[in-house]
Amino acid sequence: MAASELYTKCARVWIPDAEEVWKSAELTKDYKNGDASLQLMLEDGTNIEHTLDPKTKNLPYLRNPDILVGENDLTALSYLHEPAVLHNLKVRFVDSKLIYTYCGIVLVAINPYETLPIYGTDIINAYSGQNMGDMDPHIFAVAEEAYKQMARDERNQSIIVSGESGAGKTVSAKYAMRYFATVSGSASEANVEEKVLASNPIMEAIGNAKTTRNDNSSRFGKYIEIGFDTRFRIIGANMRTYLLEKSRVVFQADEERNYHIFYQLCASSHLPEFKNLKLSSANDFLYTRQGRSPVIAGVDDTKELSTTRNAFTLLGINESYQMGLFQVLAAILHLGNVEIKDRDSDSSVIPPNNRHLTAFCELVGVTYQDMSQWLCHRKLKTATETYVKPLPRLQATNARDALSKHIYAKLFNWIVEHVNKALITNVKQHSFIGVLDIYGFETFEINSFEQFCINYANEKLQQQFNMHVFKLEQEEYMKEQIPWTLIDFYDNQPCINLIEAKMGILDLLDEECKMPKGSDDSWAQKLYNTHLKTSSLFEKPRMSNRAFIIKHFADKVEYQCDGFLEKNKDTVNEEQINVLKASKKFELLVELFHDGEKAISPTGQVPGTGGRTRLSIKPDKSRDSKSKEHKKTVGCQFRNSLQMLMETLNATTPHYVRCIKPNDFKMAFTFDPKRAVQQLRACGVLETIRISAAGFPSRWTYQEFFSRYRVLMKQKDVLPDKKLTCKNVLEKLVQDQDKYQFGKTKIFFRAGQVAYLEKLRADKLRAACIRIQKTIRCWLARKKYLRKRSAAITIQRFTRGYQARCLAKFMRRTQAATVIQKYQRMYMEKKRYRQKQAAALAMQTILRAYMARQKYQALLREHKAVIIQRHVRGWLARCWYKRCLVSIVVLQCSIRRMRARRELKKLKIEARSVEHFKKLNKGMENKIMQLQRRIDEQTKENRSVNEKLVGLENSYTAESERMRGELNRLRGVEEEAKKKTNQVTSLLEELERLRKELSATQQEKKTIEDWAQTYRNEMEMMVSELKEQNGSLKKEKDDLNRLIQEQSQQMTEKMVRSIAQETQQLESDLNEERSRYQNLLTEHLRLEEKYDDLKEEMVSSNVSKPGHRRTDSTHSSNESEYTYNSEYAELEEGSRAAEDVTRGMDTSLTLKLQKRLTELEQEKQSLRNELENKEEQFQRARARDDAEFKKARGAELEYESLKRQELESENKKLKHNLAEMRQSLLGDAAAGAGAGAPGTPAYKVLLEQLNASCEELDVRKEEVLILRSQLVSQKEAMHHKETMTEPSVYAEDVSKLKDADELKQACIGLKDTNRSPRFMRKPLEVSDLLSRLRSAAPDFHKLNEDGELWLVNQGLKETIRLLEHQLQTQRRTYDNEVESLRSELQNVKEENNRQQQLLAQNLQLPPEARIEASLQHEITRLTNENLELLAEDPTASREARVIILRRMVDLMEQLEKQDRTIRKLKKQLKVYSKRIGEMGAGQTEGQTSPGQMVDEPIHPVNIPRREKDFQGMLEYKKEDELKLVKNLILELKPRGVAVNLIPGLPAYILFMCLRHADYVNDDQKVRTLLTSTINSIKKILKKRGDDFETVSFWLANTCRFLHCLKQYSGDEAFMKHNTQRQNEHCLSNFDLAEYRQVLSDLSIQIYQQLIKCMENILQPMIVSGMLEHETIQGVSGVKPTGLRKRTSSIADEGTYTLDSILRQLSAFHSTMCQHGTDPELIKQVVKQQFYIIGAVTLNNLLLRKDMCSWSKGMQIRYNVSQLEEWLRDKGLMTCGAKETLEPLIQAAQLLQVKKKTDEDAEAICSMCLALTTAQIVKVLNLYTPVNEFEERVSVSFIRTIQTRLRDRCESPQLLMDTKMIYPVTFPFSPSSLALETIQIPSSLNLAFLTRV
Repeated sequence: MAASELYTKCARVWIPDAEEVWKSAELTKDYKNGDASLQLMLEDGTNIEHTLDPKTKNLPYLRNPDILVGENDLTALSYLHEPAVLHNLKVRFVDSKLIYTYCGIVLVAINPYETLPIYGTDIINAYSGQNMGDMDPHIFAVAEEAYKQMARDERNQSIIVSGESGAGKTVSAKYAMRYFATVSGSASEANVEEKVLASNPIMEAIGNAKTTRNDNSSRFGKYIEIGFDTRFRIIGANMRTYLLEKSRVVFQADEERNYHIFYQLCASSHLPEFKNLKLSSANDFLYTRQGRSPVIAGVDDTKELSTTRNAFTLLGINESYQMGLFQVLAAILHLGNVEIKDRDSDSSVIPPNNRHLTAFCELVGVTYQDMSQWLCHRKLKTATETYVKPLPRLQATNARDALSKHIYAKLFNWIVEHVNKALITNVKQHSFIGVLDIYGFETFEINSFEQFCINYANEKLQQQFNMHVFKLEQEEYMKEQIPWTLIDFYDNQPCINLIEAKMGILDLLDEECKMPKGSDDSWAQKLYNTHLKTSSLFEKPRMSNRAFIIKHFADKVEYQCDGFLEKNKDTVNEEQINVLKASKKFELLVELFHDGEKAISPTGQVPGTGGRTRLSIKPDKSRDSKSKEHKKTVGCQFRNSLQMLMETLNATTPHYVRCIKPNDFKMAFTFDPKRAVQQLRACGVLETIRISAAGFPSRWTYQEFFSRYRVLMKQKDVLPDKKLTCKNVLEKLVQDQDKYQFGKTKIFFRAGQVAYLEKLRADKLRAACIRIQKTIRCWLARKKYLRKRSAAITIQRFTRGYQARCLAKFMRRTQAATVIQKYQRMYMEKKRYRQKQAAALAMQTILRAYMARQKYQALLREHKAVIIQRHVRGWLARCWYKRCLVSIVVLQCSIRRMRARRELKKLKIEARSVEHFKKLNKGMENKIMQLQRRIDEQTKENRSVNEKLVGLENSYTAESERMRGELNRLRGVEEEAKKKTNQVTSLLEELERLRKELSATQQEKKTIEDWAQTYRNEMEMMVSELKEQNGSLKKEKDDLNRLIQEQSQQMTEKMVRSIAQETQQLESDLNEERSRYQNLLTEHLRLEEKYDDLKEEMVSSNVSKPGHRRTDSTHSSNESEYTYNSEYAELEEGSRAAEDVTRGMDTSLTLKLQKRLTELEQEKQSLRNELENKEEQFQRARARDDAEFKKARGAELEYESLKRQELESENKKLKHNLAEMRQSLLGDAAAGAGAGAPGTPAYKVLLEQLNASCEELDVRKEEVLILRSQLVSQKEAMHHKETMTEPSVYAEDVSKLKDADELKQACIGLKDTNRSPRFMRKPLEVSDLLSRLRSAAPDFHKLNEDGELWLVNQGLKETIRLLEHQLQTQRRTYDNEVESLRSELQNVKEENNRQQQLLAQNLQLPPEARIEASLQHEITRLTNENLELLAEDPTASREARVIILRRMVDLMEQLEKQDRTIRKLKKQLKVYSKRIGEMGAGQTEGQTSPGQMVDEPIHPVNIPRREKDFQGMLEYKKEDELKLVKNLILELKPRGVAVNLIPGLPAYILFMCLRHADYVNDDQKVRTLLTSTINSIKKILKKRGDDFETVSFWLANTCRFLHCLKQYSGDEAFMKHNTQRQNEHCLSNFDLAEYRQVLSDLSIQIYQQLIKCMENILQPMIVSGMLEHETIQGVSGVKPTGLRKRTSSIADEGTYTLDSILRQLSAFHSTMCQHGTDPELIKQVVKQQFYIIGAVTLNNLLLRKDMCSWSKGMQIRYNVSQLEEWLRDKGLMTCGAKETLEPLIQAAQLLQVKKKTDEDAEAICSMCLALTTAQIVKVLNLYTPVNEFEERVSVSFIRTIQTRLRDRCESPQLLMDTKMIYPVTFPFSPSSLALETIQIPSSLNLAFLTRV
């Protein structure tokens, strides 16, 4: 198709990148032919322009669709190119944490640098038997494919593991060998598979070392051939090694180490056995300190040496040889420390008495002089003479290092040789699988001879790989009949020819080595001259004449010529070797070099002092001559050994594992694209991709193509012929017919075509989705619109009607309201007007009155103010005037005095003159005139005053008259007043006295009021405080009540949880113990079968002796574990015969079997001891709680003694009655036999034995009574503990407390909370409080000063409550005691009645049955009382239950002893009865016990009368026993019996025969019948154990036989459901409890065999039916597949479906029901079936990435629902089978739930409780979208899940254990079938049986 169709907008491409190698981008514009660039957008949103190469115009690689990313097989990718491969590996490794990926036939393994739980035995079992493409990629899948092809094709296989250092080659090879060892097992008891695995630690110690890239790097290549026999079991192994890096012994780079073994020895030098090695720290030796990294983090070299030594021992290398090896290694270290000094420029010397050389010589047993001599000299030989030449110091040092390397290489070869000897067996090898662990392509900065050899080997391996891939492609094309076109692929034969052909690099190197003066420079020139112009793969560096470049298949490598010749020659000083050979003290060293001379494949070594030098150790085997061998160069040897390896690989079917190192920093799950691409190019993965891409890489079957791309077809295109339909559709979809080819069964597509078809499919689906969405949305919108329209119309109709009615109503109301409003408004307005008018008038009146009053008041105030002002002003004026007048008068006086004095002076002067007198007269005249005027004025005034006086006198006269009358009246009044004055005085005195009294009273009143106020305030304060305290106390009380309730609830919940946990733990321990016991039975059965097989082989191999017959011994049954010693003696003859048969067996094997049996017995005993220890610990834990009950035992002693007296009195009565009965029997015997009769001594003996039994019974009864009294006392003690609990204030809260300690603590806490710090005084007595309460008010006041009033009140309350509580407690105690006494009295009466009934019943029983009946009665009574105690108080009953159980065990042991005694008595009675018969005494039936009825002739009279009244017994003769077993067991056909006869008929017949043997008291017959039955059932199961019908039939019959033994055993526990007639059929003479145990064990073995048989039938159906088959057609999509064939989900003919599983389950169920299997047992079988289905389905889901999708989750849930429906139809929903499917259900739900947000993570964590964290993470990592519409689970979401589930405590195991079998139990199921009604059909051929 055109590029324009693919390079469109939104198409994604890969573009080169310097950092990430390839970067993803998306086209933002369509590409058109001729465009010079592409417009791209990177993932981070950056827009770039990608320029195309103008010459090639090559477009960038297209990216695959997202649904193809993360595929298991890289060839499933539509676009096959380097970026697609790299991205797919990165997604699987980083996001999904998957380290394995297929690339065609190659398994790519990426080193995770982290321990992963994917290599356990459960994973191995999951991959065993699976097709390679059905499971996720794994090293186990490759190993299984190799193992399967070896068995199927009868062809040897090889697994080639390659990769660079640190990539994980050794680990991958180790796991592959572990898989073979686990799956195949060994053919002998020598455990060869363990030896094969044990070789790994040895080879790692001597061949691995720490490098800068890997802490455990293999410094050699190895090829291990694991041999198998004809049954494909491991019989041995053989190891070949290649290129040991010998130079590491003498030199290590920085941060590297020497071989591990040296550091292990140095770390263990302190051990006593290593003292003579004279070792110390690794830093003290030159050969171990050069790398300056002597320690590896996390590795203990001492422990590693211990592991190495154990591996040596397991491989047969004894301790002396091990010490010899360590001695050689220590000598190498000491040799490295030998210091060589210069003597002169051409010679060197070792100083004498060198400590390390002395140690070396002592360790290897050579002389110091010889070794020091030849370390510094060498011997040169010529044709005529030999002379010694000294060596310079440098050459001597190199010679010393060469000797060290040579010794280590010899030691390495010796160890490899002895490991091979240990792994070789005498069994003939039929085939083998080889595991090649070899180095990958290497290129360093400096590459030398070692890298040249390694890359040469990789060239050969790559050529073989290319040819194999090409061959497979050709076979596939020819198989599908597709025209074969030559595919152009890289052929590296020219490069190989350049290296190994004639005149190649190796030939020129060997030729130069033979030249006398050959050098590296001359060799380089020869290379340039020979190949520079003739070979395009050979180049010369520009800047060097001592190097050359070879173009390898992976890369160009530049090799430095320095050292090539010396390393190729590999010379060692012969004299040094001769000195070592001459050692007489150290035989191992001589053996090393001696073996080297005679070795078939001597070791070629590569000397050198630096770099990564390795050496070849496998030369050509065809040369035997020692002289020729020494002439061979290392290159020639390596070429020959490589040729041998290639011949071996070409003769096998290869399987390839390419190991990739993701980064150079050893970081877990970190992917470096650059390093990954380098390795992918180097290991040939990309070449495989290129070869696949060159042809038709994508291949689909027609059915898969039709199912996937059915959506691209029209209905008319679909034809009945699917092949023709696919052809027609492809011709329409893809125009270019060269893009695909039609094969015979598949369609082949070119690269990119599947992506194009996926694009078309996605576009079609998208368009269909859009059309569906459009139609549905239109339909929904129209439907919604119509619904809305109809609703709107309806609403409008009702709304309009409602509105019209509302309008009419509104109009009527409006009219009425208008009228009402008119009158109302008129009335309101009128009323309002009147109100306003009245208000206005009132306001005016008030205002005017107010204003008038204000005005009047103002006028009045003004008038008064004027008057006041007038008077004030007048007064002020007068005052001022008076002051002024006084002042003026004073002033005038002063002035006048002054003037007078002056005048006096003047007068004195003027008197002397006339003028003075003149002036004086004139002044006097003026004054007289003034005085005259003044007199006139005064006269006028006097007149007016006189007039006024006259008026006044008149008025005064009238007034005087009036006053006189008044005065007279007043005088009368005065007289009266005087009379009353005396009275007033007395009254005043009285008043004064009253005033004083009043004042005193007032003072007293004030004092009282003050006191009352103070008291009131104090009381109020106290009341408030009391209220606050009361509130706080109430709050505290509520808090305490709540706390107590919470604690009580918590304690109750805790107790319930602890009881539940304890019960669950006990149940789990019981189930675990059952499982262990049943596993031991399984192992025992397996060993028995193995033992029987070996015996049969030995018998068949030996010549049978005449008259010899093989008999079953105790090895074939479990009878030896459960029978008495007396029974062993009867089987001695059989065991001797068995010993004769096995005498010729392998003694070691017999000892091993015996040892294994002993170990199993010890393990069984240890498990029992562990169970007993747990019980003792449980009892000790309970004993600590019993200490509290011992304190309350005193009050019950009287009751106990009273009870004991009553029981003793009853016991005495019983004894008295028994004595009377005995006397009556004695009298009857005497009367019947007569005096001196022969039977009298026998009866005396009988009575003596009966007396002894009665005495024993009395002792047992006393023990039982004591036990009962102790139980009663414990019961009463617990009752006393409940009733005598310490009282408290809060009785209702205290009653919730569980024990006395909690009650006391609660009371103390309550008292502490009631006492505040201010009241913490000495507590008052009640009498003191009462006396203070009766005191006066002042005392009461004083009483309350310190808060004592509250104490009094609280104390009274407490006293009252205490008294009331005590009264109630005493009343309840009294009522309880009365009630208990009444109940006890009633119980005593009932017990008395029962005892009387028991006595009456015992009197009717035979004497030997009375003891057993009495003890059974006591045990039943004790059990009932225990149950009652459990119902009353479950907590206290647990303590008593342990004691009772121990007592019960003791009683049962004593009962067993009595049973033995009774058996002895029965035997003695039998002897005496025979003696009586011999003596001729006639004995009647009433005088003979049932145990004595042995012979049939004693019932001759009764036989005709009882002919039709059968007893349910079958009689047979002793010689008919074999016939009975043969017809009833060995030759019986289950189908006929199950269909035509009653279920369990064989079991009923066998039991009826057993009943007759018991009836006649024939113990030998009982024993032989049971033994023959058990052995015959085992024999038929061994013969037909694969037949489900047979196993089910005999499981049902064995269980029914076991139930019959229980039902008719006579035990009361098993007789409860029997009828009276069935109870009469109980066994009377033998206790078969031991045989019941044997039958129970046999039933367990049959059950386990039934489960295995069902598992073998169901196993092939489960995966196909539950996972692969599409029950709901069309839900799951088919994704493109790669080269590996994936199982199709399309149902073909012969494919199992879910219906197949359901039909098979129904067949199982119907078969078991027909056979009469117990319903409970059927439930257990169904539960186990469903567990197997769920476990196998979940395990395959966890290991198959293609199954983890949303649609597959829906399929699984539907399948599970069908299984549940099947359970519901069968009525088995309660059997627990549904719960076993819970992990599978949750896994299916996990596939379907939303997986994005934190809420989703929380929902997943709460939902997936039955899945482990590893399983949840695995499912999320494997989740794969089938369509583009689904999304992958993000890494962050998975990390969130891991964080949330981090605290879970669970097993880290990933897969479920499919081999786990639930412990089986056989609940007792009694039969209602009457034995006497059973008819024996003639078809069974049992006519020799006689009904009795």
